[in-house]
Amino acid sequence: MESVPASTPTGPGRPSPPGRPPRPQRAGAAGAYAVLAGALMSLIGTSWDVQWHVDVGPDTFFTLPHLVLYSGSAVAGIAALVMVLRATFAQRAGRPADPTVGGSPVRVLGGTFTAPLGYLVAGTGGALFLLYGLLDLWWHSLYGFDAVLNSPPHIALFVSISLTMLGGVIVFSAARARRWGRIGLVLTVPVLLTFTPITFGAFNGLGLPVDPKFAGTVFFAVCLVLMSAITLRHRWVALSVAAVLGVLQLFLWWFSPWAAKFYADYVGLPLRDNLRDVPPELAAGMPMFMLAAALVIEALLRLGRGRGWSARRLPQLTGAAGGVVVGLSMIVQTSMLRGGAGGGPMGRSATSATTVLTDAILGLAFGALAGYLAARFAVLLRLNAPAADQEGR
Repeated sequence: MESVPASTPTGPGRPSPPGRPPRPQRAGAAGAYAVLAGALMSLIGTSWDVQWHVDVGPDTFFTLPHLVLYSGSAVAGIAALVMVLRATFAQRAGRPADPTVGGSPVRVLGGTFTAPLGYLVAGTGGALFLLYGLLDLWWHSLYGFDAVLNSPPHIALFVSISLTMLGGVIVFSAARARRWGRIGLVLTVPVLLTFTPITFGAFNGLGLPVDPKFAGTVFFAVCLVLMSAITLRHRWVALSVAAVLGVLQLFLWWFSPWAAKFYADYVGLPLRDNLRDVPPELAAGMPMFMLAAALVIEALLRLGRGRGWSARRLPQLTGAAGGVVVGLSMIVQTSMLRGGAGGGPMGRSATSATTVLTDAILGLAFGALAGYLAARFAVLLRLNAPAADQEGR
């Protein structure tokens, strides 16, 4: 693959009517939100399927939760493919590529296709998801229908969804000078934040001294929220991302148990005999106090910029503080949801002074690393479509 020279939307072509956004931007917004809609469908299907296994138990591969899950990936993949083909046809017709629509164009397969970077990543994730779906079907045909998240096919599926959402982040970041791009990024990051820590469950069997999911939650929560704030450079971005995450968590908290029971009644299957009144599995693993961490991140970023702190050190300092808040808040969350005993949604044991100190130190370390990488990811996102900074808001 190689980059394709791109020009700004003010290149040759018929001007758009006054008061209306350019046609490439309208198409770009439609494609971007179609990818986001597909990812949301996959998230809803995943939460529903996890709760189904908890409340009802294993069944066949062809269930309604699976249909929603795979349909969402198909929607995202098809939307990305349409945008790639659209960019390819435009390039062949001699029209200039707009890097704010999906990101910088990239030549694929020796120039056969011209793919905006964001849609290339999102489409690859969608295609891999459907491929790993066949692997999941084969896996279950050999070993039965497991009810765990960290089987090899499941981890591969979650990585694929995360890749699709990463493509969505690139797409919306490229259009950050547009309101729809900024809003889309704030909506996309919480979905990615929900999926990415699950992939760390692949390390559960290694006997690591650190709980992998705890590490993944702290790292990605801080990294993605801070990356969004640095990329957009607007006030309240961190708080907005955290607020959307909270709304998403509340919805899944209500929807997943309701959908599992409703579907079980519809198909005539009973709920488990020993079913306990426990929080929804996926929603309970999402950080409940992300608003507190986002408030710390927002305050430190504003304070550091106002006082002229080193731009190279500020992200690490902010990330470290945010990581401590997220790490300690997970102790409170576990205690609230499981009474501090028996391993909470993060798979952790009862609270103690040692646990508090350990989690604070781990949060500090993972948060500082997240801050360091968040600043560099934000630079890459901004360089992917630098022309966006000169467009009208």
